[in-house]
Amino acid sequence: MNSMMITVYILLGAGAVCIGSQAPLAAADLLIPATHRAPGQTPVQRGKKVYEQTCMPCHQVDASGVPGMNPPLRKSPYVGGHSARLIGIVLQGLNDGVEIAGDTYSNPMPAFSTVLKDGEIADVLSYLRSHFGNKAGPISLAQVSRIRQILKNK
Repeated sequence: MNSMMITVYILLGAGAVCIGSQAPLAAADLLIPATHRAPGQTPVQRGKKVYEQTCMPCHQVDASGVPGMNPPLRKSPYVGGHSARLIGIVLQGLNDGVEIAGDTYSNPMPAFSTVLKDGEIADVLSYLRSHFGNKAGPISLAQVSRIRQILKNK
């Protein structure tokens, strides 16, 4: 093969194996933000892309989560509840187990404050709050920026 090299990434649970000349990837390397904002797309359309690229590996295609590990985002009191708490979880991650509908979920969630921009967080949370059986209002860029600043100053 010329100078062309083929690299294959295989997702294995929370990490990845890289076959080729590159070093193994850390789980954070798999969290690829949706940085391209296509003209004419709504925040919810952009949020769906962020969900598919960033959230879906843990929370699943239908937002049902993984029993005992990753909580469902479908009809979730965390998603439909207070927006500041939800934004804080995305920015700071969550290391404590959570209980939803009597079931405990204990897999830590990484912080996305360095992975996603405020607009991407607003878009993905607006998508989640209006899909998967959730019926809550959208999250604005200003809300995310405000919570990020509050957390930064703590």
